[in-house]
Amino acid sequence: MTSIATLMRAALFAVLASSLSAGERGAETNLPLPRYVSLKASEGNVRRGPSLSHRIDWVFKRRDMPLEITAEHGHWRRVRDRDGAGGWVHYSLLSGTRYVLVERDMMPLYQRADPETPVMARLELGVIARLGKCGPTWCRLTSSGYKGWAPKAELWGVKPEEIRD
Repeated sequence: MTSIATLMRAALFAVLASSLSAGERGAETNLPLPRYVSLKASEGNVRRGPSLSHRIDWVFKRRDMPLEITAEHGHWRRVRDRDGAGGWVHYSLLSGTRYVLVERDMMPLYQRADPETPVMARLELGVIARLGKCGPTWCRLTSSGYKGWAPKAELWGVKPEEIRD
């Protein structure tokens, strides 16, 4: 059951994330904000504030889960997941290796960035896949030994305008 406080916190993170300008950079890393990363560990404590003295609100439990960094403070990063839930996580739990979350059930993974090519696999809703190259509308993914191309619009963890080589 989701509490009102949790819903309000998720809404606040969504507002903060959307209010950041495209040119904003993190005070600690000088990397763009917001930006996507992944959870390095199989568990990661999510705290109410940026220090060990802050209460743990919940624990992320999916290794490689894509997260969006929306703020930085010292060794802490404020992150949110696909549902807008988040808080502060120590930077040592995060990785720059990119993963995405599949947002369509039985999403086809095509041989090439063309829906007329053979389907290599179908990925279930919620599958985490490693992100490779991305063009304007397609991204190359790897999941469970399968490789192929998927429409960018059906993924969470990559920006619509993002191009990756």
